[in-house]
Amino acid sequence: MKHIHNDLLKERIFYRVIWLTVSKEFNVVKLQDDIASALNLKKDLDKAGDKLKRAAFLSEMLKKAGKHILILDDVWDKISLEEVGIPEPTSGNGCKMVLTTRSEQVCKYIDCKVIKVKPLSEEEALILFLNKVGPNIVQSPTLMPTLRLVVKECAGLPLTIVVVAGTLKGENEPRIWKNALKELKERIGKVEGAEAEVIERLKFSFDHLKDDKVKYCFLYCAFYPDDFKIPKNELIGCWIDEGFIDEMDTREEMKDKGHVIMKKLEDNCLLEKCSNHLHWTCVKMHDAVRDMALSITNVNSRYMIQAGKQSEKLLKKDGWMADVEKVSLMRNSISRILKDRLSPQHQLLKTLLLQDNPIEKIPNSFFANMPCLSVLNLSRTKIERLPNSISKLENLTTLLLDGCQALRYLPCLSKLQGLKKLNLCQTKIEEAPEGMDMLINLRYLDLYVVTLKEIAIGLLPKLSRLQHLRFDEDNEKTSLKAEEVVPLEKLDPFAGQCKSNLIKYRLQVGPSCWEHERDKFVSINELEFCQGEFIMLPTDIQQLDISDCHGLEFLVSSSFSYSCSHPFHSLELLHLRHLPELSELIKVEGLILSATFSHLKRVLIWRCMSMKTLFAHWLLPNLQNLEEIWVEDCDELVEILGTSTLEDDQDAEKGSDAFIKFNLPKLRNLELHALPELKSICSRSGAMICDSLQVINVSCCDKLKRIPPFVPLIVNGQPYGYAPTSLKITSSTFWWESLEWDDPNFKNVLQPHWHPW
Repeated sequence: MKHIHNDLLKERIFYRVIWLTVSKEFNVVKLQDDIASALNLKKDLDKAGDKLKRAAFLSEMLKKAGKHILILDDVWDKISLEEVGIPEPTSGNGCKMVLTTRSEQVCKYIDCKVIKVKPLSEEEALILFLNKVGPNIVQSPTLMPTLRLVVKECAGLPLTIVVVAGTLKGENEPRIWKNALKELKERIGKVEGAEAEVIERLKFSFDHLKDDKVKYCFLYCAFYPDDFKIPKNELIGCWIDEGFIDEMDTREEMKDKGHVIMKKLEDNCLLEKCSNHLHWTCVKMHDAVRDMALSITNVNSRYMIQAGKQSEKLLKKDGWMADVEKVSLMRNSISRILKDRLSPQHQLLKTLLLQDNPIEKIPNSFFANMPCLSVLNLSRTKIERLPNSISKLENLTTLLLDGCQALRYLPCLSKLQGLKKLNLCQTKIEEAPEGMDMLINLRYLDLYVVTLKEIAIGLLPKLSRLQHLRFDEDNEKTSLKAEEVVPLEKLDPFAGQCKSNLIKYRLQVGPSCWEHERDKFVSINELEFCQGEFIMLPTDIQQLDISDCHGLEFLVSSSFSYSCSHPFHSLELLHLRHLPELSELIKVEGLILSATFSHLKRVLIWRCMSMKTLFAHWLLPNLQNLEEIWVEDCDELVEILGTSTLEDDQDAEKGSDAFIKFNLPKLRNLELHALPELKSICSRSGAMICDSLQVINVSCCDKLKRIPPFVPLIVNGQPYGYAPTSLKITSSTFWWESLEWDDPNFKNVLQPHWHPW
């Protein structure tokens, strides 16, 4: 279905191709929200009212959406299209709907044409297995008879095949293979029903994880809702909080260990790599793998997982079990916790996950009978104050309150001396919580709080075990003297104002899961700028990532007396994403910028809707180290490499002898996607000097009609047909055939380098 989806996007038969994952935890409201988000109408839908009015609104919008196709993936039960607000597809409106399901009854209920997908044949299954198990196994003739029998036990199911193959990857001992075959047969023989057999085959992989802590890391992923894309950095942080990763000298070392564990789970095909709507690096569980994980957690009933069910009530009266240890109620619709819903005792409860619920109030005695509670996550709830019973949680190690934008009050924390992680990011507190100086075991502290009036002198040196510290670097009131930070010898990432020169730093403003590749890294996310505002940055920054900031029009302005005469002179990687008002990178000209971008290697630009020129003409001489340009979804972008209008007009008048040479000697990759107004890579009289160019990839740039000639080869004043030997051009056939050529010979030279999608 993913291949069909991608083909439909390329062929452009439909005005919209909308992919919606329904999953086992189907909820009408969530599906309505997903459709509205795909149509960019989520805010309008929220104003519509109840489910019935929302359905009427969606139905009307879909009728107006033009020729479209809805793909409903992973449908487990009957769906009333009318209740959701999906109009009946007809030949008259040109709309289609496709769904994937394991139930033929679902197809019949919605009156779909049924196309059964058969299991893989023995030959197909063997090929897939061999692709996943690795070349060493393939080359071992002694293993092949047993290997074929193992593949047969996978019953032609692709998920089972890749998971079992991942488990046995690299194992070349015949006894291990024979034991694996015996184990698979015994597992399947103990259960009845196709779904139970699938779960048992998948448990084979889980049971072969040799480290118990790796198993716990895997099972923790099931705490998230079905089909949820979990940011890698967030997940590793949770593993650290839960104690699945042993303590080390630095947090970076623990994160490295987390990535090793994640790689193991990915190699075993228990987790899938993916990215979310913010392009963060994520993982997710296949729904069948999650079912397997839930079946394991249900055996001893110590875990209670009701994540993403859109429930409005905390639990039924008998819902809390006296011996439960870990509870996940994240991403529901719980707004209140009622006193009569509380069990009198939760003596064994260690983890309580309530994040992403609209909880407004928590009863004062709620935590009174939770003596073992270790991890409490109330992030992105609407609470205004924490109850006093929090003060009694002497075994609490992790308290997460990030994104609680109404939170103004915390009780005294002096008794929480076991606390290792405290996240108060984006709360509304005005002063550090009382008793924070007693948190001698604190390793992680996030005080990125714009309302914070001060950080008391002498507080931080008492927190000598801190490994991670962040606060609002734009808040002059929370500025620190270097001597406050110097005693924190274990500190790794640091964000904030500090009068000190740092060899390495990671400055982060706003929520982020960026992967930083350089020692001196700045991430800025989800800020609102007033007109004319810009960003004050360190002068020696190497990597800059800015995303989802409204009002930001440029990065540097001539009206600002910059502390360094060459802003961005050390910058190597620039990543700008979803900056709707950004019109230019540098709003200044002159000799003072002679080194700006002189070390720049990679530029990635996405959804900067106001930008018309990527690099102004006076910046081009500085780009001698540029290796990669990636630009996507910039609706107003007209040119990549700019020239002044005056120069362009004069050169056009002089005739063909006046070709402007754009010298980019190290450029390797040029990626241009979804740029509807793009007309030129460089000026119409421009030629490029870039012998290192390897990739030009173009999609959805219908107004781009010219590939500039490549020099230094010029014959009789004209750029002669020439292309770098390593060049590969990829585009649609339609675009390639629509190009206009100054010299027909140039097309003949480039033709061998062009490859259609």
